[in-house]
Amino acid sequence: MPEINRQNQIDINLSHTNYPIVINSDRFDVSVVKDDFLGKKIMIVTNEVVAPLYLEEVKALFPKQKVYQCILKDGEAHKTVNSWLEILNALAKHQFNRSDLLVSLGGGVICDMTGFAAASWMRGIDFIQMPTTLLSQIDASVGGKTGINHPQGKNLIGAFHQPKAVIINTRSLSTLAPREFNAGIGEAIKYAGINQLEFYRWLDKHVSSIKNKDASILMEMITQCCHFKADIVQQDEKEQGVRALLNLGHTFGHAIETATDYRYLHGEAVALGMIMAAQLSTDLGYCENNIRKMLENLLQAFDLPIMLDDRLAAETLLELMKADKKVVNEQHRLILLKGLGQAFIAENVKDADIIHAIQTCLPTP
Repeated sequence: MPEINRQNQIDINLSHTNYPIVINSDRFDVSVVKDDFLGKKIMIVTNEVVAPLYLEEVKALFPKQKVYQCILKDGEAHKTVNSWLEILNALAKHQFNRSDLLVSLGGGVICDMTGFAAASWMRGIDFIQMPTTLLSQIDASVGGKTGINHPQGKNLIGAFHQPKAVIINTRSLSTLAPREFNAGIGEAIKYAGINQLEFYRWLDKHVSSIKNKDASILMEMITQCCHFKADIVQQDEKEQGVRALLNLGHTFGHAIETATDYRYLHGEAVALGMIMAAQLSTDLGYCENNIRKMLENLLQAFDLPIMLDDRLAAETLLELMKADKKVVNEQHRLILLKGLGQAFIAENVKDADIIHAIQTCLPTP
């Protein structure tokens, strides 16, 4: 692991654009993109939880601009068409045009919805991500996936639209509830499962420091996760190949979220999804049965679930999985494991095998 300073910058370079991820330990540092603000109106999109904490601080970053705000309700249940329209209505009210700028200030829900509003308004305007949760800092704000949920499934409506910058202030994690913080760790463990065995060992070694929110350790963890994701996004921006590996645990997880009306946080559902994926990998002979246990041990260390509390029917989850974006020609396309850090794309997995993997994570009748 490289030495971590108070600020790090990672540059994402794509064929049509490039942008910085700026990671700072005590402030939102927009200096690297200050020229992008000139002559622009700015709309800050946030929610009712984050606004009292950071809205005024962020507004002060734009002293020479006209700054407006759109404050939405908090939570995954509000990642809907109505919330998206609320952003668009605010843009219309204040006559935003293609030369203006949106700023997301919040967690993954706000990042996704603001990005989708930016992609939609006048067929695309610029936006900046300012993620305030661990999950959004290490995953949702990076890579240009934007969207909203549909009653039939999570993130079924959306677009690829890259931000102008991702501005991370790790100090915002000090106000994050423990459950939300731990949910973010679920996405960090995902990277370990995909192709970063050494990162699994690093997480396991630093459990106490991470849970105590040690500033230098958090900076190191977030920087590494952003590096991992940036590398994959640069290889495959629109998920035609290797980027699909980032969906480890997600096809199961999205179904869990939809079936339970989002009672599980996204990182919690992904944690459960990874356990199901590990079980399925073992059942199909791709990996040893100790892989599930290794994942369970690390997830439990961060108080993440490894068994569903809800008495869901496995068949219900299977049907929701069939509506997932990653289904190809009506065939399941799942991310499975040949070992920890050895994820791969598996196609044509049988329904009966998926149901069995789900059932191993359901409560006993």
